[in-house]
Amino acid sequence: MLYMYKEVISMEAFLDLLNLFAQRRELVTQALSQHLWLSFMALTVIMFLGIPLGIMISRLRKLAPLVLGFTGFLYTIPALAFFGFMIPFLGIGVRPAVAALIIYGLMPLVRNTYVGISEVDKAVIDAARGMGATNWQLLRDVEIPLALPTIVAGFRTVTVMTISITTIAAFIGAGGLGTIILRGITTYNPPLILVGAIPVALLALTADGLLGLLERGLLRYSKGLSAGRKPSPQAIGPAGSA
Repeated sequence: MLYMYKEVISMEAFLDLLNLFAQRRELVTQALSQHLWLSFMALTVIMFLGIPLGIMISRLRKLAPLVLGFTGFLYTIPALAFFGFMIPFLGIGVRPAVAALIIYGLMPLVRNTYVGISEVDKAVIDAARGMGATNWQLLRDVEIPLALPTIVAGFRTVTVMTISITTIAAFIGAGGLGTIILRGITTYNPPLILVGAIPVALLALTADGLLGLLERGLLRYSKGLSAGRKPSPQAIGPAGSA
Protein backbone atom coordinates (compact mmCIF):
# COMPACT_ATOMS: atom_id res chain seq x y z
CA MET A 1 0.00 0.00 0.00
CA LEU A 2 2.82 2.39 0.92
CA TYR A 3 4.58 1.54 -2.36
CA MET A 4 1.44 2.40 -4.35
CA TYR A 5 1.12 5.71 -2.48
CA LYS A 6 4.71 6.64 -3.27
CA GLU A 7 4.18 5.70 -6.92
CA VAL A 8 1.13 7.98 -7.14
CA ILE A 9 3.04 10.84 -5.50
CA SER A 10 5.96 10.46 -7.90
CA MET A 11 3.63 10.28 -10.90
CA GLU A 12 1.87 13.44 -9.76
CA ALA A 13 5.22 15.17 -9.25
CA PHE A 14 6.32 14.06 -12.72
CA LEU A 15 3.13 15.36 -14.32
CA ASP A 16 3.48 18.65 -12.43
CA LEU A 17 7.02 18.95 -13.71
CA LEU A 18 5.90 18.35 -17.29
CA ASN A 19 3.19 20.96 -16.84
CA LEU A 20 5.76 23.42 -15.53
CA PHE A 21 7.95 22.74 -18.57
CA ALA A 22 5.00 23.50 -20.81
CA GLN A 23 4.17 26.71 -18.94
CA ARG A 24 7.79 27.94 -19.07
CA ARG A 25 8.45 26.72 -22.61
CA GLU A 26 9.57 30.09 -23.95
CA LEU A 27 11.82 30.72 -20.96
CA VAL A 28 13.41 27.27 -21.27
CA THR A 29 13.90 27.65 -25.04
CA GLN A 30 15.58 31.04 -24.66
CA ALA A 31 17.78 29.87 -21.80
CA LEU A 32 18.71 26.69 -23.68
CA SER A 33 19.77 28.64 -26.79
CA GLN A 34 21.88 30.98 -24.63
CA HIS A 35 23.44 27.99 -22.87
CA LEU A 36 24.30 26.28 -26.15
CA TRP A 37 25.77 29.47 -27.60
CA LEU A 38 27.95 30.15 -24.55
CA SER A 39 29.19 26.55 -24.50
CA PHE A 40 29.81 26.53 -28.26
CA MET A 41 31.83 29.76 -28.20
CA ALA A 42 33.96 28.58 -25.29
CA LEU A 43 34.55 25.09 -26.72
CA THR A 44 35.49 26.46 -30.15
CA VAL A 45 38.18 28.71 -28.68
CA ILE A 46 39.36 25.97 -26.31
CA MET A 47 39.79 23.60 -29.26
CA PHE A 48 41.72 26.13 -31.38
CA LEU A 49 43.94 27.10 -28.45
CA GLY A 50 44.34 23.83 -26.55
CA ILE A 51 45.29 21.50 -29.39
CA PRO A 52 48.00 23.77 -30.91
CA LEU A 53 49.35 24.47 -27.43
CA GLY A 54 49.55 20.75 -26.70
CA ILE A 55 51.30 20.15 -30.01
CA MET A 56 53.74 22.99 -29.32
CA ILE A 57 54.83 21.65 -25.95
CA SER A 58 55.17 18.15 -27.43
CA ARG A 59 57.84 19.71 -29.67
CA LEU A 60 59.34 22.03 -27.05
CA ARG A 61 59.52 19.60 -24.14
CA LYS A 62 61.26 22.09 -21.83
CA LEU A 63 58.11 24.25 -21.87
CA ALA A 64 55.80 21.34 -21.04
CA PRO A 65 56.15 21.42 -17.22
CA LEU A 66 55.62 25.19 -17.18
CA VAL A 67 52.55 25.17 -19.45
CA LEU A 68 50.97 22.10 -17.85
CA GLY A 69 51.69 23.41 -14.37
CA PHE A 70 50.13 26.81 -15.11
CA THR A 71 47.01 25.41 -16.79
CA GLY A 72 46.73 22.86 -13.99
CA PHE A 73 46.89 25.65 -11.41
CA LEU A 74 44.08 27.52 -13.19
CA TYR A 75 42.05 24.30 -13.22
CA THR A 76 42.22 24.05 -9.41
CA ILE A 77 40.54 27.44 -8.88
CA PRO A 78 36.85 27.02 -7.98
CA ALA A 79 34.66 27.84 -10.97
CA LEU A 80 32.49 30.38 -9.14
CA ALA A 81 35.60 32.22 -7.93
CA PHE A 82 36.97 32.23 -11.46
CA PHE A 83 33.82 33.84 -12.82
CA GLY A 84 33.99 36.47 -10.08
CA PHE A 85 37.66 37.10 -10.80
CA MET A 86 36.81 38.03 -14.39
CA ILE A 87 34.35 40.79 -13.44
CA PRO A 88 36.91 43.55 -12.66
CA PHE A 89 38.59 42.99 -16.03
CA LEU A 90 35.68 42.31 -18.38
CA GLY A 91 32.60 43.46 -16.48
CA ILE A 92 29.51 41.26 -16.35
CA GLY A 93 27.73 39.34 -19.08
CA VAL A 94 28.87 37.06 -21.88
CA ARG A 95 32.50 38.18 -22.27
CA PRO A 96 33.74 37.34 -18.76
CA ALA A 97 31.73 34.11 -18.77
CA VAL A 98 33.26 32.88 -22.04
CA ALA A 99 36.75 34.00 -20.99
CA ALA A 100 36.46 32.09 -17.71
CA LEU A 101 35.14 28.98 -19.46
CA ILE A 102 38.03 29.08 -21.95
CA ILE A 103 40.73 29.43 -19.32
CA TYR A 104 39.11 26.85 -17.07
CA GLY A 105 38.75 24.30 -19.87
CA LEU A 106 42.23 24.50 -21.39
CA MET A 107 44.08 22.12 -19.09
CA PRO A 108 42.42 18.77 -19.97
CA LEU A 109 42.72 19.37 -23.72
CA VAL A 110 46.32 20.66 -23.58
CA ARG A 111 47.37 17.74 -21.38
CA ASN A 112 45.63 15.09 -23.48
CA THR A 113 47.04 16.49 -26.72
CA TYR A 114 50.55 16.52 -25.25
CA VAL A 115 50.23 13.02 -23.79
CA GLY A 116 48.64 11.60 -26.93
CA ILE A 117 51.41 12.85 -29.20
CA SER A 118 54.19 12.03 -26.72
CA GLU A 119 53.04 8.42 -26.37
CA VAL A 120 52.93 7.58 -30.07
CA ASP A 121 54.89 4.37 -30.63
CA LYS A 122 58.49 5.26 -31.43
CA ALA A 123 58.71 2.34 -33.84
CA VAL A 124 55.95 3.87 -35.96
CA ILE A 125 57.74 7.24 -35.91
CA ASP A 126 61.03 5.62 -36.92
CA ALA A 127 59.30 3.78 -39.76
CA ALA A 128 57.78 7.03 -41.03
CA ARG A 129 61.13 8.79 -40.87
CA GLY A 130 62.69 5.86 -42.71
CA MET A 131 60.22 6.43 -45.55
CA GLY A 132 61.37 10.04 -45.79
CA ALA A 133 58.67 11.85 -43.81
CA THR A 134 59.46 15.43 -42.84
CA ASN A 135 58.63 16.76 -39.37
CA TRP A 136 55.41 18.31 -40.68
CA GLN A 137 54.39 15.10 -42.50
CA LEU A 138 55.20 13.10 -39.39
CA LEU A 139 52.96 15.30 -37.28
CA ARG A 140 50.12 15.49 -39.82
CA ASP A 141 50.06 11.90 -41.08
CA VAL A 142 51.29 9.86 -38.11
CA GLU A 143 51.33 11.55 -34.72
CA ILE A 144 48.04 13.46 -34.82
CA PRO A 145 46.02 10.55 -36.29
CA LEU A 146 47.42 8.18 -33.66
CA ALA A 147 46.85 10.70 -30.87
CA LEU A 148 43.28 11.55 -31.94
CA PRO A 149 41.53 9.15 -29.52
CA THR A 150 43.39 10.70 -26.59
CA ILE A 151 42.74 14.22 -27.87
CA VAL A 152 39.02 13.50 -28.32
CA ALA A 153 38.90 11.98 -24.82
CA GLY A 154 40.25 15.27 -23.48
CA PHE A 155 37.78 17.28 -25.54
CA ARG A 156 34.99 15.02 -24.30
CA THR A 157 35.91 15.83 -20.71
CA VAL A 158 36.12 19.54 -21.50
CA THR A 159 32.74 19.51 -23.28
CA VAL A 160 30.84 17.90 -20.41
CA MET A 161 32.59 20.14 -17.90
CA THR A 162 31.90 23.31 -19.93
CA ILE A 163 28.20 22.50 -20.38
CA SER A 164 27.90 21.95 -16.64
CA ILE A 165 29.92 24.97 -15.52
CA THR A 166 28.10 27.29 -17.94
CA THR A 167 25.18 27.17 -15.48
CA ILE A 168 27.28 29.32 -13.13
CA ALA A 169 27.47 32.02 -15.82
CA ALA A 170 24.01 33.11 -14.67
CA PHE A 171 25.60 34.54 -11.53
CA ILE A 172 27.40 37.17 -13.63
CA GLY A 173 24.50 37.94 -15.96
CA ALA A 174 25.52 35.81 -18.95
CA GLY A 175 22.22 33.93 -19.20
CA GLY A 176 21.80 30.25 -19.93
CA LEU A 177 19.92 27.54 -18.09
CA GLY A 178 21.57 28.65 -14.87
CA THR A 179 19.17 31.62 -14.78
CA ILE A 180 16.25 29.22 -14.30
CA ILE A 181 18.12 27.31 -11.59
CA LEU A 182 19.07 30.56 -9.87
CA ARG A 183 15.48 31.77 -10.05
CA GLY A 184 14.29 28.50 -8.53
CA ILE A 185 16.80 28.81 -5.69
CA THR A 186 15.93 32.43 -4.88
CA THR A 187 12.18 31.71 -4.92
CA TYR A 188 12.47 28.40 -3.01
CA ASN A 189 10.92 26.54 -5.96
CA PRO A 190 12.47 23.02 -6.34
CA PRO A 191 10.42 22.14 -9.47
CA LEU A 192 11.75 25.26 -11.21
CA ILE A 193 15.29 24.23 -10.29
CA LEU A 194 14.64 20.90 -12.03
CA VAL A 195 13.31 22.72 -15.09
CA GLY A 196 16.77 24.28 -15.46
CA ALA A 197 18.84 21.35 -14.23
CA ILE A 198 17.30 18.57 -16.32
CA PRO A 199 18.14 20.15 -19.73
CA VAL A 200 21.73 20.75 -18.54
CA ALA A 201 22.06 17.09 -17.58
CA LEU A 202 20.53 15.93 -20.88
CA LEU A 203 22.86 18.20 -22.87
CA ALA A 204 25.91 16.90 -21.01
CA LEU A 205 24.87 13.25 -21.38
CA THR A 206 24.11 13.67 -25.10
CA ALA A 207 27.45 15.37 -25.79
CA ASP A 208 29.28 12.73 -23.75
CA GLY A 209 27.57 9.91 -25.63
CA LEU A 210 28.23 11.34 -29.09
CA LEU A 211 31.87 12.13 -28.35
CA GLY A 212 32.23 8.68 -26.78
CA LEU A 213 31.11 7.10 -30.06
CA LEU A 214 33.60 9.29 -31.95
CA GLU A 215 36.37 8.36 -29.52
CA ARG A 216 35.74 4.62 -29.96
CA GLY A 217 35.68 4.97 -33.75
CA LEU A 218 38.97 6.89 -33.73
CA LEU A 219 40.48 4.31 -31.40
CA ARG A 220 39.74 1.55 -33.91
CA TYR A 221 41.15 3.76 -36.68
CA SER A 222 44.36 4.49 -34.76
CA LYS A 223 44.84 0.79 -34.05
CA GLY A 224 44.64 0.24 -37.80
CA LEU A 225 47.31 2.89 -38.35
CA SER A 226 49.66 1.47 -35.74
CA ALA A 227 49.16 -2.04 -37.20
CA GLY A 228 50.57 -0.78 -40.48
CA ARG A 229 47.45 -0.62 -42.62
CA LYS A 230 47.86 3.18 -42.79
CA PRO A 231 49.56 5.45 -43.57
CA SER A 232 50.94 4.23 -46.90
CA PRO A 233 54.36 5.32 -48.19
CA GLN A 234 52.56 7.52 -50.72
CA ALA A 235 50.78 9.32 -47.89
CA ILE A 236 53.82 10.13 -45.79
CA GLY A 237 56.67 10.07 -48.26
CA PRO A 238 58.10 13.17 -49.91
CA ALA A 239 56.15 12.51 -53.10
CA GLY A 240 52.90 12.46 -51.16
CA SER A 241 53.40 15.78 -49.39
CA ALA A 242 50.64 18.35 -49.81
